[in-house]
Amino acid sequence: MVAVIILSTTVGKDFLPPLDEGGIWLQVQMPPGLSLDKAREMSDTLRRRLSGYEEVTYVMTQVGRDDEGAEAFTTSHVECSIGLKPYETWKHGRRKSDLINDMAAGLATLPGYDAGFSQPIIDMVMDQIAGSHSDLAVKVYGEDLSETRRIAEEAAAVIRQIKGSADVAVEQEPPLPQLQITADRDKIARYGLNMADVAELIEVAVGGKAVSQVFIGSKVYDVICRYNETYRDSPEKIGSLMLTSASGAKIPLSQVTDIRTLTGASTISREMNRRHLTVRINLRGRDLTSFLQEANEKIRETVRYDRTAYRIRWDGQFENQSRAYSRLAVIVPLVLAFMFLLLYGAFRDFRQAGLLISMLPLAVFGGMLALNVRGMTFNVSSAVGFIALFGVSIQNGVIMISHINVLRRRGTALKEAVVSGASHRLRPVMMTAVVAIAGLLPASLSSGIGSDVQRPLATVIVYGLLFGTVITLYVLPALYYMLENAKSKDD
Repeated sequence: MVAVIILSTTVGKDFLPPLDEGGIWLQVQMPPGLSLDKAREMSDTLRRRLSGYEEVTYVMTQVGRDDEGAEAFTTSHVECSIGLKPYETWKHGRRKSDLINDMAAGLATLPGYDAGFSQPIIDMVMDQIAGSHSDLAVKVYGEDLSETRRIAEEAAAVIRQIKGSADVAVEQEPPLPQLQITADRDKIARYGLNMADVAELIEVAVGGKAVSQVFIGSKVYDVICRYNETYRDSPEKIGSLMLTSASGAKIPLSQVTDIRTLTGASTISREMNRRHLTVRINLRGRDLTSFLQEANEKIRETVRYDRTAYRIRWDGQFENQSRAYSRLAVIVPLVLAFMFLLLYGAFRDFRQAGLLISMLPLAVFGGMLALNVRGMTFNVSSAVGFIALFGVSIQNGVIMISHINVLRRRGTALKEAVVSGASHRLRPVMMTAVVAIAGLLPASLSSGIGSDVQRPLATVIVYGLLFGTVITLYVLPALYYMLENAKSKDD
């Protein structure tokens, strides 16, 4: 048991093993405020760069998203679907993670491109769970957007320095230059104007106003009236636009309004009725639990903020992991308790039931050792494997102990019954273990698409049985002899 506890501290912990969907989903944030033409030009550059990798079969890009959709994006946001050739056609030793690292390094040389790598299905799942397109998300809550952004940027800078972090960025677009026009109602009234006159001039000059419609077949198109760009391409020119009073006098817009250039948020995200910014983080080459522990500690030490007005919360896979581990903390003890009750019902002996349960750490040690050696993490998949391993290990013990008990009831001496029972039940125990190992060994060694979830489960069962069965064949009869010998002396 001590060895199991020590070994468990060296095994990383995750929610689920990384899933390989056979493709790449890339989201790129470009400088805010881009025109559609400029965004299309940068998207073409991105597509040409990604298509240059020999492992890539196609690259499809989408600039922005419709405002009427579930999640709207501006033209500064590009989504890329990247298809890959079958892995067996890649150069020997070349992995998908190597390709992603090369792509990330290549995009880092392009100014204005902020990339985040994922996979199509995982991206949609994480977006629904955490509202973020990444493995992890740090959400900073606060009402003052400038202070909230400062906290988020400092947290992102800290996280970038932590081993295993990748694609770290603040998801929301940075502040955009804005033109603020504030009307002076007193001056407007003094010149014989009203607010509607000012609003209509600004609408027609800057935004455009629908003045008619054109019918072409079954489609209807608005005819938009808008000032030529040469009359509205600077605050000064907008201020010189003329209003016409009731008396026919021409009054510059700047005479009745205050025109200022400032920066403001392009989007404001809310959750639980509070404003927030999200820092996205992807993990590469590190388990979730150890990363979170280090990141939490460094953020607490480095980022200073008013904890009464602002709050930092982790989201993403961490939330799923916490829920899953909480359930496992209930399920595993219940499974063990149910096994104990079944064993007691079979043998009518608390000592023998406890003896069989005490053999489980041997199998757990084998499974943990295999995870450590193969560089895997403890996750939901491997946890299910351990639960299945408990059942098979207990079954092997029951096969042996029940036969020894039968021999003793026939009058065979304790030592002779133990030796005879262990030798006679060697073949059934080995057959049970060999069948399970042979059936799951291919799954534990597979590397194709879809094997990521089954590999930890199969690894735990195969190597746990391999180790636990061999040890149990020697240890269980000896412990049974010691237990029953001590019991006979007490009697």
